[in-house]
Amino acid sequence: MLGADGEVLYVGKAKNLKKRVASYFLRASGSARIESMVDQIHDIAINVTDTENQALLLESSLIKKHRPRYNIVLRDDKSYPYLVITGNHPYPRIRFHRGSRKKPHRYFGPYPNAGSVRRTLDSLQKLFNLRPCSDSFFANRTRPCLQHQIKRCSAPCVQAISETDYASDVADAVRLLEGKSEVLARKLTERMEAASQALDFEQAARYRDQIAALRTIQGPSDAAGTVDDADFVVLEQRAGLNAVGVGTIRSGQHLGYRSFFPKGGADAPPAEVLGAFIGQYYAERPPPREIVVSHTPDDAELLESALGTLSGRRVQIKVKVRGSRARVLKTAHDSLQEAVAGRLLQGEALTQRYLALGELLGLEDRPSRLECFDISHTGGESPVASCVVFDEDGPLKSAYRRFNLTDVTPGDDYAAIRQAVLRRFRRLKEGEAPVPDVLLIDGGKGQLGQAVEAVNEAGMTGVTIISVAKGADRRVGLEQIFRPGAAVPIRPKSDDPGMHLIQQIRDEAHRFAIEGHRGQRGRARKQSVLEEIEGLGPRRRQALLRSFGGLQRVERAGVDELARVEGISRTLAQRIYDRFHS
Repeated sequence: MLGADGEVLYVGKAKNLKKRVASYFLRASGSARIESMVDQIHDIAINVTDTENQALLLESSLIKKHRPRYNIVLRDDKSYPYLVITGNHPYPRIRFHRGSRKKPHRYFGPYPNAGSVRRTLDSLQKLFNLRPCSDSFFANRTRPCLQHQIKRCSAPCVQAISETDYASDVADAVRLLEGKSEVLARKLTERMEAASQALDFEQAARYRDQIAALRTIQGPSDAAGTVDDADFVVLEQRAGLNAVGVGTIRSGQHLGYRSFFPKGGADAPPAEVLGAFIGQYYAERPPPREIVVSHTPDDAELLESALGTLSGRRVQIKVKVRGSRARVLKTAHDSLQEAVAGRLLQGEALTQRYLALGELLGLEDRPSRLECFDISHTGGESPVASCVVFDEDGPLKSAYRRFNLTDVTPGDDYAAIRQAVLRRFRRLKEGEAPVPDVLLIDGGKGQLGQAVEAVNEAGMTGVTIISVAKGADRRVGLEQIFRPGAAVPIRPKSDDPGMHLIQQIRDEAHRFAIEGHRGQRGRARKQSVLEEIEGLGPRRRQALLRSFGGLQRVERAGVDELARVEGISRTLAQRIYDRFHS
C-alpha cells in the first residue's frame, strides 16, 4: 500500500490477494489504524511469488527495509549469539560468536542473550578446561597463562595435556551442549571407577569433581521436562503496547527469555501481532521443531509450511499444551509481564524527558528524534566522529554511524565536526534516514558554528541545532547549552529531566566515538610501521601479525624467527629486524 508521495504504508501477503485487498474497502474494519491507512492509500503495488515460502520471506524483507508505519515491525538490532567450538585446530577453542556460521565449526544456539552464552562458557571452562584463547596467542606461548593457573584451561599450548585427552574433553563438552548430560554423567562415573581401580586416585578425584560440577549445572532435572527443541512465544498487550516474549529450549536445556516490543499495531488483534512477529523473527534465524504460542497466529498453517521448508524439517505451531510445556509457557508469560511493567515505567520517564527537553529549548512541539555528534582522537591521531540516534523508544542502535575523518589537521575539532555533520546531512538529504528534530553537538560555540554551516551547506532546514559544553572543571551538572544567535547560554538545573536526556545521549555519543577511535588507532599502529618496510605487502604483513600474535612480538623477534614465517625471505627478515632495531 503506497501513499501519495510513494511512501510504503503497509506490506501484506495472501494466498487469495483479491479477497485480502477487497476486505480493506468493502466494510468498516473497526480499527482506527486500518481506517487511517485506507484514507491515505494512493496506489497498490503487487509482487507475485512462486511459493508461499517466498511470499513470507519477501514480506519480512520489505518490512525490514521500509519499516511501514501501519505494519507491526519487529525492532531487533542485534543478531543472536552462539557458542562455538572451532573445528580447524588439533586443540579446538571454545568461544562466543555472533554473525555468519559458514566456517567449519560446531555452533550451539542461538542463545537468547549474550549473558546466557557467557554463563555457559564460564561453566564449560571450569568443567572441561577448554582453551578460550585465539590461535595466534596459542601458537606463541612458551609457558601456561593465568587461565591455567586458576584451573580454567588445561594448557594445551605447552602440551600439558595430550591431544587425545583434550579431544575427549571436547567430546564431553559437546555431549553436554547437545543435552546428553545423563550420558555424560554415566561416562564420567565409569571413568572415575576405572581410575580408582587402577589406583590413579588423582585422576579419579578430577572425574569426581567434574561429576559434582555437572550436577550443579544440570539443576532441577524437570526444568524443561520432556521438551527438547522449542521456543515459547507469548504476547502481552497493555496500555497501547505490544510485547512479545520468547523462551528458548535447545537440546533439553532452558537457555532463558528475551522480550521484544514491536512497533505499530497498538489496536491489532493478538493473532495479527503474533503472525507478524513469527514471520519476521524466524525469517532470519533457524526455527526450532516446536513453537508454542499463547495465541493462534494468523496464517498458522502457512507459517508452519514456510518455516519447515526454510529449516528442512517439520515445524509445528502449538497453542493448547499441557504438562511441562504449559509450565514453561506460564513462566515465559510471567517473565514478560515483569518486562512490560519495567518498559511502561521507562517509557513514562522517557516521555517526560522529551517533553522537558522541548520546554528547555523553547520548541513548539515535543521532539521525537535526536542525533548527537562527538569527536574522539589521541593527540590528533586517528580521529573518529560518532553519530548516535535516539527516538521515542530511546537509543536506536541500528541507526548509529561512525565517520573516519580524513584531511583534517590533527587536533582541529572544528574541522572534524564540520566534516562529519556535512557528510551525515548530505546522506539525510538523499533520504538515507529521517531528519532529526534536534541536532546536539558535544562542544562549545565554535563547534556549534561549524555544525550550523555544515547543515546549511547540505541544504537542510527545520533542524534545531544546539551544543552542550561542560562547566567549570568539566563537572557534570554545570553544563551550558549554546544556541545559534543567542548571546547567553542556557544553564539548566541539575535535576532538569530535559538536561538528563541531553547528558544521556551525549555520554552515549562519547562512548561510541571512543570505541571507534580505539579500534581505528589500534589498526593504524599495527600497520603503520610495517607499511614503511619495502617489500612487505598486505599479505606478508598479515602473515607476520598472525604468526606472532601482534606487533610487539614481531618487534622482539630475531632474524631467524622472522625468516620462518611463510613468504618472508632472510633478506626481508633482516630488513624488518633493522627497521625495529636501527
